[in-house]
Amino acid sequence: MKRELGISVYPDHSDPQADREYIKKAAELGYSRIFMSMLEVTEGKEKVSEKFGSIIHYAKELGFETILDIAPAIFNDLGISYDDLSFFAELGAAGIRLDEGFDGNKEAMLSYNPEGLAIELNMSNNVAYLDNILSYEANEPFIYGCHNFYPQEGSALPYDFFISCSERFKKHGIKTAAFITSHDAQYGPWDINDGLPTLEMHRHLPIDLQARHLFATGLIDTVIIGNAYASDEELEKVAAVNRYKLSLGIELSEKITEVERKIIADPKHFRRGDITATAVRSTMVRVKYADVENPVHDNTQEFQIGDVVIGNDDFGKYKNELQIVLVPHSDSRKNLVGKIPPEELIMLDFLKPWAKFQFVPKN
Repeated sequence: MKRELGISVYPDHSDPQADREYIKKAAELGYSRIFMSMLEVTEGKEKVSEKFGSIIHYAKELGFETILDIAPAIFNDLGISYDDLSFFAELGAAGIRLDEGFDGNKEAMLSYNPEGLAIELNMSNNVAYLDNILSYEANEPFIYGCHNFYPQEGSALPYDFFISCSERFKKHGIKTAAFITSHDAQYGPWDINDGLPTLEMHRHLPIDLQARHLFATGLIDTVIIGNAYASDEELEKVAAVNRYKLSLGIELSEKITEVERKIIADPKHFRRGDITATAVRSTMVRVKYADVENPVHDNTQEFQIGDVVIGNDDFGKYKNELQIVLVPHSDSRKNLVGKIPPEELIMLDFLKPWAKFQFVPKN
């Protein structure tokens, strides 16, 4: 399934012109999804229609798909019915996210709405909610899934729970989404804003690492920046993420040679299928650079987990093979060329047999 990037916009808390500038910048960088909350609307139908419709139609012209986050109370407030979703279609929305669920049959019926709106479900509960809906013969192509975000420090999902919740949706081929957090954005839908991630472990991580980690799980199709507004630099960093190949940050050694730089930058690294517990081995680069000399560095130290090493001239046929250290060891036939930063070590878990990967230099 195609992997996408998204932003969040909060018309009840923001300036319309600032929203438009933010959306335009994101569109230029390849973002294609907008999360927009209607949970806190307090004005009447006409005012809400004007405020939300204007920005949604603007985004739609730039190629965005907008999903509106709603709760049952909004239907009473606006005098509309779940049996008629035309109000949201007229706003230009591509779908509605049900912040609260029903009995399964109701969601299934909603998925057949004549407006063709996607019905997005809350993914952050590890129960058979989706299975129940699908048992009522829901219109599966119009069923999406999206995790919650969590403004309060310490309140977001633990990783194992997130995986279990996500697997329930992904096994059915449902389009999935989750949130990462900007460190520059000032607000979300509520008055508490300690960041807006889905995963607690992401709350203080670099924004591009959050995105790379979610995509690496293979369980999330759309990564959305939960708070607004992310800085231009943050938008650009996330836009530069390879959504389909595992990317590892690396801090390069001052002693790195020209050939070692080329090996690090090689676009075709993959872990050998006959794995070893000691290191991740990328072996084709040693074939590609077999005739290129690579002098010995000062290699007296013990290599640590996450160190990136390359075989030097003393390593015979293994010269210029790249390895990522998984078990501390010493070997003077390997040159230390870089280190995966401590916060990036979470990415090592995704280096399965035959996994393709690339490096993202941090210096």
